[in-house]
Order: sequence, then structure tokens, then C-alpha cells
Amino acid sequence: MHDDRVLIERRIERILRERLRPAVHGSAVPLGVEIWHAPGEPVAVAEALQAPFRPAGVGEAWGPAWGTSWFHLTGSVPAEWAGRTVEAVIDLGFAVDRPGFSAEALVHRPDGTAVKGLNPTNTWLRIAGSAQGGEPVDLYVEAAANPLVEGVGTPLGEVGTAGPDTLYHLRRVVLAVFDEPVWELVQDVEVLTELMHELSVGDPRRWNILRTLQGAFDVLDLQDVSGSAAAVRAALAPALAVPATASAHRVSAVGHAHIDSAWLWPLRETVRKVARTASNVLTLMDDDPDFVFAMSSAQQWAWMEEHRPDVWERMRKKVAEGQFVPVGGMWVESDTNMPGGEALARQFVHGKRFFLDKLGVETEEVWLPDSFGYSGALPQLVRLSGSRWFLTQKISWSHFNRFPHHTFWWEGLDGTRVFTHFPPVDTYNATLSGAEMAHLVRNFADKGLANRSLVPFGHGDGGGGPTREMLARAARLRDLEGSPRVEVEHPARFFAKAFDDYPEAPVWVGELYLETHRGTYTSQAGNKQGNRRSEHLLYEAELWAATAAVRTGHPYPYEDLDRIWKSVLLHQFHDILPRSSIAWVHRESRETYARLAAELEEIIGAAQRALAGDGRSGGEVVFNAAPHPRAGVPARGAARPTPPAPATRTVLMADPASRSAAADGGYVLDNGLVRATVDARGLLVSVVDVATGRETIAPGSPGNLLQLHPDLPAQYDAWDVDHAYRRTVTDLTEIETLEPEGDAAVRVVRRFGRSRVTQVISLPPGAGRVDLDTEVDWHEAETFLKVAFPLDLRAERSAAETQFGYVYRATDTNTSWEAAKYEICAHRYLHVGEPGFGVALVNDSTYGHDVTRDIRSDGGTTTTVRLSLLRAPRYPDPETDQGVHRMRFALVPGADLADATREGYRLNVPERRVPGDAEVQPLVLADHDGVVISAVKLADDASGDVVVRLYEAVGARAAVRLDVGFAATACTETDLLERPIGGGHTSAGGPVDLTLRPFQVVTLRFSLPGGDQQ
Repeated sequence: MHDDRVLIERRIERILRERLRPAVHGSAVPLGVEIWHAPGEPVAVAEALQAPFRPAGVGEAWGPAWGTSWFHLTGSVPAEWAGRTVEAVIDLGFAVDRPGFSAEALVHRPDGTAVKGLNPTNTWLRIAGSAQGGEPVDLYVEAAANPLVEGVGTPLGEVGTAGPDTLYHLRRVVLAVFDEPVWELVQDVEVLTELMHELSVGDPRRWNILRTLQGAFDVLDLQDVSGSAAAVRAALAPALAVPATASAHRVSAVGHAHIDSAWLWPLRETVRKVARTASNVLTLMDDDPDFVFAMSSAQQWAWMEEHRPDVWERMRKKVAEGQFVPVGGMWVESDTNMPGGEALARQFVHGKRFFLDKLGVETEEVWLPDSFGYSGALPQLVRLSGSRWFLTQKISWSHFNRFPHHTFWWEGLDGTRVFTHFPPVDTYNATLSGAEMAHLVRNFADKGLANRSLVPFGHGDGGGGPTREMLARAARLRDLEGSPRVEVEHPARFFAKAFDDYPEAPVWVGELYLETHRGTYTSQAGNKQGNRRSEHLLYEAELWAATAAVRTGHPYPYEDLDRIWKSVLLHQFHDILPRSSIAWVHRESRETYARLAAELEEIIGAAQRALAGDGRSGGEVVFNAAPHPRAGVPARGAARPTPPAPATRTVLMADPASRSAAADGGYVLDNGLVRATVDARGLLVSVVDVATGRETIAPGSPGNLLQLHPDLPAQYDAWDVDHAYRRTVTDLTEIETLEPEGDAAVRVVRRFGRSRVTQVISLPPGAGRVDLDTEVDWHEAETFLKVAFPLDLRAERSAAETQFGYVYRATDTNTSWEAAKYEICAHRYLHVGEPGFGVALVNDSTYGHDVTRDIRSDGGTTTTVRLSLLRAPRYPDPETDQGVHRMRFALVPGADLADATREGYRLNVPERRVPGDAEVQPLVLADHDGVVISAVKLADDASGDVVVRLYEAVGARAAVRLDVGFAATACTETDLLERPIGGGHTSAGGPVDLTLRPFQVVTLRFSLPGGDQQ
């Protein structure tokens, strides 16, 4: 019986492969072909249509990597095909083993409008549904020679190194009869065979399908497949008509095409990928009014409006008809670990507003299937943006622990909960195959409590999205025994049904940490620094431009700030900010950050000059000034005239005592708040908090210790850092020079491998911290550079700053969940402490950290905090991090969480001194040291209203008074989009008293006299 089954299955597979599929386009005639190769970068469609084409044919080589070739295809429908369905079949030499990551194309009419995309699994183009015969064919095909960028050291990731070799050969260009009965038969057979293979050998249903297929193929005339297709389908119909059981799992299938906004291709190519995919799905919508397709990333919609208005107008029409569905509510599918709080909020502001303004749609689903872990700040921001649901898929990639739910309530830092779904199909590029359907049923974690899941289906990243074959599968799986019930529907319908079915879903509290891709916190450090710098420059630009507008009438740069924010948000996409893209993307990103920094500096400078006055007195105004470090969190946006000399100054002296640790002497730095000892190796052997006399550095374990590790993960070079790297470490203790830097700092120079590190160690006057200004000329490969600070603390957990607060993580490895967090993300600070004493490590551009704990021989505990400074993976960018990097970090002894918050801000928003003599009063002041004002700006609607966003930063309830330094007629609490919140705080002008729960974010809108009332 077993041999009989195997032989029947092999026969079925052979007939499907050799007879049925080839017969779908059985009758064919060649099309005429001409070709033109665009020089360099892609050209406008209008220019290409006027290009000097030359004759070409099948076998023609085309496409050096990243090149564009245009094909002009001509012909006519044969008269004998009258009444038949006719399609062009165009195979540009696609890679047959993958749906994307190959050549791609977009077909145009002679007037330049887009028709449909061409992809490896989608090579057809409908010419006539019922041909009359003689119809002319005149098509232009824009073909992109996108390479598959793979392999360590590949030159294909940069246009300048990719080389001139052609990658593709034109394989097939024909007009063909589309034999619909045969195509339908192929779909019947594929669905039944896939279902059959997923059923157990002991299941009668499997045998019924097998025997039905065997009998149906006995009806097939191998010499007349087309003529016998209807009879074969009739024989199969009973097997396809058996309904699913009443308890069958229910699947909401949503068409989707996950298109990374940049990854193994540059941004410019993503614009074209979106146009191709959108054109494909629009074609499917015309043929199937029940087809629903969801597309996230407002940026990608905006690209269509700007670059492909013909596609955009078709999209808008289908949005109105309910088929083309905006989802996500964000500007891009961003990383959520590393963007700052304001940036993550603005992802929702700009994404939701685009969909509202351009399409009249209030998106409610936050759609982030592929980001590399999810911040605990997200639930609050989701709700404050007016959204209700959250979807992710990536957690299925975790290496060590299986996430316990597929539908659950996700509770964020502040206690906000959002209803969340994690599709058990374990892919966001589903094809609705039998294997996927069977897997999702087996995998669904909430059996017995819930019975519904969502499946995003369609080829992404240049694969063209859903196909007509996928829609045929969905139709056959709507009610079929042995399969879950599949219904193609709007994602909002899924969430509403899932919520109604499972309102008492379990709760997951805190971040959704992804147990892989931890290297993305560090890769391409220079670009990460560009992101951090851009965020803080935007904060300053809004603050001082708003202050100057209110105080002096200085013009507020609405359009410039809007454009710059959108550029920064684009570059926070989950393969750009994590730096898991090709060299081309990183090069353009660096150029963009430099350009934006120059623009923002000009905006800041103009506003501050307007505020500072004419400066005739020769004085200075200090912007971003902060009070004494023990006086609490500084009022954000303070400005004051130049202060007198500080009461404390840094003293540098030789340290004979350090000879006990090294052959020669070191130095002591003392500013009255901190006393730091640098030994002859340039290491910190003592950091004392003067106020308490407490030593910070663990005995026998110096701080500021640079360490090297080998860095060759099992896979995904730029993405991953494997735990095994810790087993091999090289401490960098040898120095080239150690010498005073002026009269208040020490300069240390080290060389190792082919690299060089220069550090200036100093204690800023009046600041309770040790600054380490570090320059690394980095030329290593597959190496991880960290800097360690062993602290004399027994810290049971670390507090890592995240958006609008911090996240606690255990320092032990009691459970596999804790052990998996061996590399963690933090923003401006990471804090560790024990009752009565804490230490913060603050930085200006670093995200990767790790924290470990050891017991010393004296019985004390050493808690070691390390910053991850640089990596050198070779894929997908073989030159990752090569070159000069300057980064600053600082050790803050005796710090509580408010100190850590303040010092993190101070390191990232330094003082600015502008000639002038005006006293510039801040627009707003908060009187609570645990409350931070994260944004001061004018309202986005150009009404002139002032918008202030603040948050509780230290995890405690806070009663705060907000003093308003301008005449306001009313204050209204709003959502992130600056819309009034029902039941929110509303008051007339004057101070505003608020009570904030831990980590609560509040946005206030102040109306000015004469402004538009909101």
C-alpha cells in the first residue's frame, strides 16, 4: 500500500509539472523586441519612451548590477485567437528559485502610464479577455537589473564597485493564449495535493484525496490537456466540495507585500518596487472585487503620489472602494528600539496624518511585522495616536524562548494596554499553501480559548505581492475539510472579530525583546550617531524656533521642519537605522545626516540670534543651560546670560599612589564633586563621589577598559551577535602615550591591530561625572569593541533608558528569558544601583550595552556595565564601520534616575553661546525633577498655537506645575496628532497643574490671543 501511494503521488507531481502547468499558456507567438540601456541611474519614463531603441531578441544579455534596460515590445493578436483570452508572457531571465531578489520590471503603455509589474512568479500581462483578433500590442518594459546581494565581501552592494558584467538574459517574450480551464485545474490539483501531504497517513481524508486525484488523472487526455481539463475538474469537484468542520480554525487572509524601504537595494529602487507591486495588486483588484490588500508605511504611499501619480490615482480609487487598505499608522515600519521618544511619536504623527489628509482614513492597526523587537513605550504611543490594534510577526524568530501567546493584551511601561496579534503562520510573506495552513493550526498557542488568526499573504521585497494563484487558493480554502476556513478580508474586520472572541486574552507586560539581531544596536556606529544627532537638533530647532516666534515674531519654519522630520523618520526604517543594509544605503544615509545637520544648525542659529538681541554690549546668551547637577532635572530649553565662573574647577595632579597599579605614575582629576584616578595604563582605577565618599570602581578591576572580541555570528553578520563571543576577550591595556591635556584633562593613545584609539578623560567644572571623549580610527574586521566599567555595586537589575522612560532588565541569568538578554538596548543612559547609591553610564550615540554580575574573593559584588562601541561585520556591507569615529560617554557616580536622565540630556544637548545681551525666558518650565519636557513647538496646522509634550521619566507618580511664560488663552490636552482628547485636561491661561502616572506622556496645546481656537 505504501509503494502504491508513493507511485501515485509521483505520477501526480509529474503530470502537474510536465503537462498541466506548461499547457496554461500553450499556444504562443513571439513578440518583436527592441532594447535601450539607460546610462547610469534610472531615467524618467518620458525620456525613456523617446530613447534610441535597437532590435533585440531572446537570449539578449542585459543588466549590469543596478542598471536599467527598457524593452519595446510590439506585435498583434493572431486572427485565429478570436474569442480567446490572450496574455503576454515576459520572462526577463528571472531567477526561478525565488519570488523576489531578482530582476523586476514595470510595463507601460505608450503614453507612459503603468500597467502591471513583472516578477519571477508573475510574468503575465493580460492583453485581451476575449480577443477579436488583430489587436495591436505596443508595450514598454522598464527592467531593473537588481542583483541578489549575498556573500561576505560582495561588491554588489555599492553601485561604484558592482562591476559591468551583465546579470540576465532575455528568456521568453511571447503572446499566448491563456487557457483558463487548464489554469483552474492546476489550482485544484495544487490545493488538493498540498492539503493531502499535510494530513497524516492514517487520515481517511488523505486517502480520499489521493484516490480522487488518481481517478481524475485517468480522465486526463495527455494529448489534449485543454480539451479534457473540464472533465478532470468535474472529477475533482467532490473532493473540493467537502466542507470544513465546525471547529476549524478561522483565518483572515490579508493581501500584503512587505517591502523594506531600503535593505539590499537603495531608496530609489524601493520607489520602483512599490510602483511595480501596487500595479500588480491593482490589476488583481480589477479582476476580483473581494480582494483586499493592506499596505503600510505612509512614506511609500507618498512616493507614489510624488513619483507615480498615475499609480497613485488608481490606489486612491481602490482605497475609496475598500480594497486598497492603508495600515500601520506610521511613516515607515521603523525600528522601535533605537528611535528616541519624540521620533517614535512623530512616526505616528506623520504616518496617521498622511492617511487622514490624503485618503480620509483613520488607521487603527499598527502594522510592524519585521522590526527587531518592540519597545515597551509603544502601547501608550499606539493609543495616543488614536490606534487600537497592534500586529507583529518577528518575535517568532527568537532563538531561545517561544513566545507564549498569539493573541494577547500588550501592557506598556505606563500601564496602557493594546490588543495585539502575532500571526501563528510565522511569516509575513505567506502564499496560503497547505503547509502554511497546517503549520498555523498546529502552532496556534491559544487553542481552546481563541480560534482565529490573521495571515498576511503575498511576495514582498520585489516579489510583486499577492498573485492570482494565491487568490485561487484562498477561494478553495474558504470551506474545505482538513483545512482552516480562509476568508480574504480587511484587517480591521479580523481585529474586531478577534477582540469579540477573546476579550479576556492574557497580558504580556513590558518590551517584546527579540532574541536575535542584537548586533543591530551597534553596526554602523557613525550612522547611528547621525540619527541621535538629528533627533536632538530637531528638538532644539523646534524649541528655539517656537520661542523666537512667540517672543519676537520670528518666522517659524513649518515646511522645513516637516520635511526634515520625514527624512529622519525614513532613515529610522528597520533596515536603515539598525544598519543591516548595503553600503549604498549607508553612504546615502551619511550624506543625508550631514545635510540635515547643516540645515538644522541654520534654523537653530537664526532663532537664537533673533532671541539674543544685537549683542552690542559684547555679552553672550547661553542656550540649553542647566543648573547644578544635584538640583534636579534641568528646565528644558533654559537660556541665560553668561554666568560667572563656577565655584568649582577641575584640578589635575600627578598621582604617585597609582604607581602601585603600574610602573609609572598616573593622574588625579578633582572638581569638588568627583575625584577620578587614572593609572599609568590610562585606566580608571578610582572614581569617588565626593559628597558621599563612596568609591564607584570595583577593587582590582579598572574602568574605561577597552575590550576586543571576535565577532563571527552563525548567520546574519550585520544583524547578530552570538553569545559565544564572550568566551574570547582581549583587554587593551597597552598605551602609546599618556599625557596631560591642558591643565584639567588627560589624553590616552592606544594602538591595536590596524586601529588607534585616542581618549581625553576630563571632569567638566560643576558636573558630577567623568567624561570620556573617544576617537577610534577603526580598521578591524569581524571584531567587536566594547568598553567596560566594573562597578562596586550589587545591582539586581539595570534601568535602560527607552522612549519616555526606562525599562528594567535583570542582571542575573536565572531563567532562559533573562539569559537571552545578553545584549540590550539603551538610549542616553544605563543606570545600575543598590539601595542608597547608583551609577549611570551616559552616552551621546551608543545603543548596545551589556550588564553582568560577579562575586569577588572579598565577598563583594561587581556589576560590570559595558558599552558596545564598534563592530566590523562584512555582510551586507564589507566596509562596515571602517574609518574614524568620535563618541562621548561619561560615568556618573552617585546618580539616581533623575540624575541619569539629566546627564544623558546634557551630553546630547550641549550648551550654545550666542553673542547678545537679552534675557531669554523659557516658554515653559516644569517644577518636578522627574518630569521632562520633550517637545516645545508650534502646532502643525500653522495656527500659531504652542504645543508642549512632557513625560514622567523616573517611574513615579508626579504632581507637577507647568509654568507658562507667554500669554495663553486656553490649554487643552491632545493626542499625538494635536487633536483634543475627550475628557482630557482643559484650562484657561496660567500655570497648569498635572498629576502624571509613572511614564505617562501628556501633550498640551496652548492657544494664543488672536490665534485659531482649536
